[in-house]
Amino acid sequence: MSKSLKYASEKAGLEPGSLVHVGDVFHPQTRMTVIDYGKDHYEEHQLSGLDDIRKSRNSNSITWVIIEGLADAEIVESIGEHFNIHPLVLEDILNTHQRPKLEEYDEYLYIVLKSLMPSAGAFAIDYEQVSLLVLDGIIITFKEKTDELLIPVMKRLKNSRGKIRSLGIDYLMYAILDNIVDQNFDLLDRLEETLAELEDQVFTRPDPSVLNDIQGVKREIINMRRYLSPVRDLLGGLLRSESELIDSTTHIYLRDVHDHILRIIESLETHRDVLSSLLDIYLSTINSKMNEVMKVLTVFASIFIPLTFITGIYGMNFQDMPELTSPWGYPAIWATFIAVTIVLLVYFKRKHWM
Repeated sequence: MSKSLKYASEKAGLEPGSLVHVGDVFHPQTRMTVIDYGKDHYEEHQLSGLDDIRKSRNSNSITWVIIEGLADAEIVESIGEHFNIHPLVLEDILNTHQRPKLEEYDEYLYIVLKSLMPSAGAFAIDYEQVSLLVLDGIIITFKEKTDELLIPVMKRLKNSRGKIRSLGIDYLMYAILDNIVDQNFDLLDRLEETLAELEDQVFTRPDPSVLNDIQGVKREIINMRRYLSPVRDLLGGLLRSESELIDSTTHIYLRDVHDHILRIIESLETHRDVLSSLLDIYLSTINSKMNEVMKVLTVFASIFIPLTFITGIYGMNFQDMPELTSPWGYPAIWATFIAVTIVLLVYFKRKHWM
């Protein structure tokens, strides 16, 4: 049974909107960080409770709340009650096997997508679901792990006084999406290096371990395609959205992210074709080696068939065999064996069978 089906079975029989965490627990404790910023100020601190959000918010500033760790469903429920979020949206936030999508509501937008980051060692990918609630003047980000995924955006906010500090909440949403999407280019670079290594192994050392590596990379590409393809539709929905939360001036930036995901998907398709070609080359190489072995064995068999025939005749128990009484009978048989072998080898060589 796949993980998604196994986790989905945990909610069997519950009412729609039941808030139960579905997925792996990476951090039992939830960490909450709030960033409040404007054109001329920047504040960042850890939250001890939801009341801190009210205290930190300024009517002229933008607030970004980062929730890391989803094991505590009560925190998500409290946020939903505080900001009047639909229970089905909260349910999707806690279910970490969502397909990337965009949902529009009157007062907020709900965005969910997967972050893909390379893991250590062989080519493998760590997946993390990231959910965004975009409200008027505030973005709440829900993450499964405590990692460095959003550090680049946080550094831009802290060190820059440019567009990201002066534009609205929709530009922060764009910056988060752009950061998550652009990390896939690093994955593509690692994928290209892995394919180059596999290509060398296919031609120099085509053993079963290479086949296992090819199959492993193939599974990762399938997963990448499954999680990245819907992001194209998600960004297209943002570009078509008539929500007041997205200003028309932000569309040009969203189109840029849309172009990036298209390039990533096209590159992924190309790499998938290359991997399929490597698999075909591997199978062809194995078949070619098998044919070479069969050719050598066939040559040996073809040489020994006439020798066995001669041996069989002289192994019969006939009394009247003229060679039996000749002193040169035994050397003559060996001479015949050697002559037959040489003639067959010369014949096979001229026919280019060996």
